[in-house]
Amino acid sequence: MYRALPHKIKQFFFVLIKLSIVFGAFYFIYNKLTTNNDLDFSAFVAFLQKNKIFSLKNVLFLLFITFLNWFLEIYKWQILVSSIKKISFLEALKQSLGALTASLFTPNRIGDYGAKALYFTSEYRKRIVLLNFIGNMMQMAITILFGVFGLYYFVSAYQVDFNFLRVSKFLITIAVISILTVFGFKQKRFKIKGFSIEKVRGFIKNTSVKIKIYTFTLSLLRYLIFSFQFYFLLGIFGMELTYFQAMIAITSMYLISSVIPSIFIFDVIIKGSVAVYIFTKIGVNEFTILSIILLMWILNFVLPSILGSFYVLTFKLPKNKAE
Repeated sequence: MYRALPHKIKQFFFVLIKLSIVFGAFYFIYNKLTTNNDLDFSAFVAFLQKNKIFSLKNVLFLLFITFLNWFLEIYKWQILVSSIKKISFLEALKQSLGALTASLFTPNRIGDYGAKALYFTSEYRKRIVLLNFIGNMMQMAITILFGVFGLYYFVSAYQVDFNFLRVSKFLITIAVISILTVFGFKQKRFKIKGFSIEKVRGFIKNTSVKIKIYTFTLSLLRYLIFSFQFYFLLGIFGMELTYFQAMIAITSMYLISSVIPSIFIFDVIIKGSVAVYIFTKIGVNEFTILSIILLMWILNFVLPSILGSFYVLTFKLPKNKAE
């Protein structure tokens, strides 16, 4: 039906979709900042001014860390795509930030997969989705690796009381999902939205070791950078914690919040709830930790998504060779 429409009508609908994505992203950002029941925005700004967050030194350093964080993410994407097609850093930047804006309000940023794939012709799209999957799984692996150790030390050091019935149910659920996943991977004819498990396994296996090492290393560096940014903000707000104490809490927070399904725009709420529970155990007050979570979200997601909105508006579908 879409193909049968006149060219000008197609263009109109395409522009309308792009405008809707950008408008939706800006609306959700504005709504989150102004209607947060846990943290009044004017009180948040006053708190930042009180702690001299807006000093030139702090602003430049925080923006530098944000820039470094996204530089590594964009470079990681360029490296991944280079295994099937060479792209410039600028192209990787457009794809990464444009996809961030387009996926801002999709569950668990699932829209990122489709958004990045649209930048390529149909012959590459399935492989682009799989490369994106590899990159995300590497980042998740780092989160789990640090998070397991962090959570172990956190529970040991602060004698956290768990509801063992709920924990048991959660672990059983994870175990069942893991068993089904392993079983699924062994079924060669099993498919997920057109991807046979055998082909997915083969694609991952055939991806060069060099690409995998680069991706893992860049994921590790990203994790260390945005974790340090969190620690730096704790220091600015007057929290006297050692780096080890802070990292125990930070890694635990990222592990727990990463396994909770969420609409990405509300990721800040989930991290806030988890962070409040964890950081109050080590003496950080609720308002301070909510302010840090919101500031981290603004720095690492709101600002890049604003830039990404420009790339959404200027996006053009690539033409297939047959067209």
